[in-house]
Amino acid sequence: MTTYHNLTVADGVNVFYREAGSISNPTLVLLHGFPASSFQYRNLIPLLSDSYHIIAPDMPSFGFTTSPSNYTYTFSALSSTISAFLLALNLTTFSLYIFDYGAPVGLRLALHPSPFTISALITQNGNAYLDGFGHPFWDPIMAYWRSHSATDRQYLRDNVLTLAGFASQYTTGVPAAHLDRLDPAAWTLDYAQSVAATPGAADAQLDLLYDYRTNVELYPRFQAWLRERQPPLLVAWGKNDPAFVPPGAEAFRRDVPAAEVTFLDTGHFAVETDWVELAGLITGFLGRVVGGKKDCGEVGA
Repeated sequence: MTTYHNLTVADGVNVFYREAGSISNPTLVLLHGFPASSFQYRNLIPLLSDSYHIIAPDMPSFGFTTSPSNYTYTFSALSSTISAFLLALNLTTFSLYIFDYGAPVGLRLALHPSPFTISALITQNGNAYLDGFGHPFWDPIMAYWRSHSATDRQYLRDNVLTLAGFASQYTTGVPAAHLDRLDPAAWTLDYAQSVAATPGAADAQLDLLYDYRTNVELYPRFQAWLRERQPPLLVAWGKNDPAFVPPGAEAFRRDVPAAEVTFLDTGHFAVETDWVELAGLITGFLGRVVGGKKDCGEVGA
């Protein structure tokens, strides 16, 4: 059973999160991506929660999480909020699933490992290499990084932060035979919560798109952490993703030669089309490297 909670953390952010599975089982933290929320894991969580304690928060500016009016929307701030959230839950040892925006947020946690121990890492289209950027998808975003101009910001507002733009992130790269697996509620909710919810919501998203460049600056440090720590690593990648392309998945093997790399015939949001296959990959991987179920109790049961 999945239960739903809110927790106000040290920086004043009220974090909404989903929880499932027995707390006596190994914990797996799921970090979502843009423009989604923990809602993207609604199908995956029930397939994992018999063996793992699942925690899936909404990051600031996404989903049902709310932030103070003076919150600064940067990836440093997002990572600090997630750090405070995990500490408030007394979670210091866990496996980590990272996707899209969740990748730099989670890897920033890894750069400052005390007090966190990441037992295993799963990246699903969560990039950490220049090789992974897909073009022309990133071209207007990178143009904004270079210019920081009002014109480039408006272009992103008009062409990325739209309902059609969000829908395309889900549908692009999905085989025609699998399009009927996509629930339009996903991108409709994303738009309602991330753009239309409040007058300043779109600006928070634009601030994060601009700040993403700081993650790229940290890529050498992310890669050094991978080389030095050699974490158990599963790379599960939608091979038709226009944003983060297959060379970004293969690149993880440069730093973690034992990484398990699997490509799925889908797009960016593999968890929305191939959640059953992903669950099998995750439970098999985690079962080998961290173990699994200790009892059948569930949170809220």
